[in-house]
Amino acid sequence: MKLAEALVERKNLKGEIQTLRRRLQRVAKVQEGDKPVEDPQALLQTIGTKLTDFEGLIIRINRTNMTARLADGRTLMEAIAERDMLLLQRSALEELVEAATATRDRFSRQEIRYLPTVDVAQVQGQADQAAKRFRQLDAEIQALNWGTELVA
Repeated sequence: MKLAEALVERKNLKGEIQTLRRRLQRVAKVQEGDKPVEDPQALLQTIGTKLTDFEGLIIRINRTNMTARLADGRTLMEAIAERDMLLLQRSALEELVEAATATRDRFSRQEIRYLPTVDVAQVQGQADQAAKRFRQLDAEIQALNWGTELVA
């Protein structure tokens, strides 16, 4: 199984577990004299099995991420950490640009005028660079995911 397939399977398992949890909540109690529409014990068993499968898959994915390497020699785990950092950096920079961008919040000359404390164009350029690097790195990660066999 390819790493990318395992990631899809992980997402599917997570969704199945969430669905089972909701079903379990619906049958957690019933009106006196009624029976639940599903057996809570059977649902608990199914959740247990899915959680065990989920844990095993996560372990295999993480092992693979620690051994698979990009062309520049970094592990996939290191690349994922950098990608996450770039996403946060870009987001913070874009929020700063948004906050610093001049808006028409004055209605007369007597009202207080607010000025940006940063060079908006420069910060936007930094955000654009982080976004570009994020896209490039994400493409490398996705390519490696589809070309790497999942570690046992």
